[in-house]
Amino acid sequence: MNYAAAAVAEHTKGFDLHCQGRMQEAEAAYRTAISIDPDLKEGWMNLGLVAISQKRPEEALVHCREALRLAPDNADALNNLGIVHYTLGHVSEAEACFRASLRLAPRHGNAMLNLGSTRQLANDIDDAVTCYLEAENLGVDPARAKTNLALAMMEQGRPLDAEAHCRAALALSPTYPEAHANRALALLLLGRMEEGWSEYESRWVVETMGQPLPPLHTPRWVGQKLNGETVLLFAEQGFGDVLQFCRYAPMVAAAGGRVVLVVPKPLQRLMRTLDGVSAVLSEEDGDLPPFDYHCPLMSLPFAFKTTLETVPNARSYLRADPSSWAPFLATLPGLKVGLVWAGKSRTEQPHAVAIDRRRSMRLTDIAPLTEVSGCSFVSLQLGPPARQMAGLAAPIDVSDRLREWNDTAELIAGLDLVISVDTAVAHLAGALGRPVWMLNRFDTCWRWLQDREDTPWYPTMRIFRQPTKGDWASVVQRVKGALAAWARAG
Repeated sequence: MNYAAAAVAEHTKGFDLHCQGRMQEAEAAYRTAISIDPDLKEGWMNLGLVAISQKRPEEALVHCREALRLAPDNADALNNLGIVHYTLGHVSEAEACFRASLRLAPRHGNAMLNLGSTRQLANDIDDAVTCYLEAENLGVDPARAKTNLALAMMEQGRPLDAEAHCRAALALSPTYPEAHANRALALLLLGRMEEGWSEYESRWVVETMGQPLPPLHTPRWVGQKLNGETVLLFAEQGFGDVLQFCRYAPMVAAAGGRVVLVVPKPLQRLMRTLDGVSAVLSEEDGDLPPFDYHCPLMSLPFAFKTTLETVPNARSYLRADPSSWAPFLATLPGLKVGLVWAGKSRTEQPHAVAIDRRRSMRLTDIAPLTEVSGCSFVSLQLGPPARQMAGLAAPIDVSDRLREWNDTAELIAGLDLVISVDTAVAHLAGALGRPVWMLNRFDTCWRWLQDREDTPWYPTMRIFRQPTKGDWASVVQRVKGALAAWARAG
């Protein structure tokens, strides 16, 4: 028997199945191929790609390294290994692989495109744009190149150009989900909300935007008339998203629905203060009660056809009792100000990690605010950044008392002001109707629109924006001046 020919035949079968999206069958064929010929580098390479598609990156790393051992000068093997490193968040290792691939094959379009992604995560957006343009010239799928280019332009503060590139991508590939999702972000940032919410429904098939839609065997609620039916609303993405979009739950009740809300357990007690909600369940609870419709929270703006003019913007929609903090707060002189200087890092998503770095600062960056006389400063910061307070007199560290979101809400309810970067605490303060000053990165999130100091989402919020990328110093100085004026007036 010609073992080499049999291995190639089995690999070819696997590749055909792979191209059809039949990953489990493809994997079986690839494994058969390399069992026949363990030195078949293509089998190891493609087995690695299947493992990546099946969310098994550590296993993929083993397969791709074996392929590279068998073919150390193979540009495709290096590119594949880079993809695995990128998925694992090993950005510098991924970049090294893509550069090595391009040294071997300077016209490797996919390696060039992937190099652009690593340069974007490294905050070198101009270099990323150059890579994306060159990748398109080298023949990669132009829809992919234009979609990546659009995301880079969003980070350059160019949403109009980003939206145009997404439209160009969709003209070439009308069902390309990433192009729809990136266009949604551009449209929402531009304030074209009704179009944006419709496009945003594409997010469920884009890995960088969250988890797949859970299998729920009832119709999706998209605004149908209700007459007492139970609508299951469930959380998605981060705490801040839940805090922002839970405002729609009472609207579903007002439309005639019986609302059951499912949220992460740390939010459960706080969410019970929402009006019109019949039950608030934790994601950790067991079986769901019967329900007639379901809807993810961030699809409710789409269901209600929300426009810039119809954003539901009640001054507050969550409630908290500050009495448990009253004895502590009574000891603090002057204005009582809560501080948050860093967001939570989402280490499982490389692009999200890069955003977290841009939206966050160090305590030393925000520390000049604590020099303002007539104020007392309390930290609302949790997680690793809270350790930056060690040995400092200000802000006051109360993290040991902030066990769940309701604890933080009760403290905020007793403060005069919250100053926060773009993270969930800013949403919480706004949802409680408390004064909140948000320190915003240059490449703003879509929800804050462009060039505004206010937001239709939170009437009590004031936004201080970076004038250029990374410029926290000027932001802090403007906030310091505004805070000093308030303290003097108070």
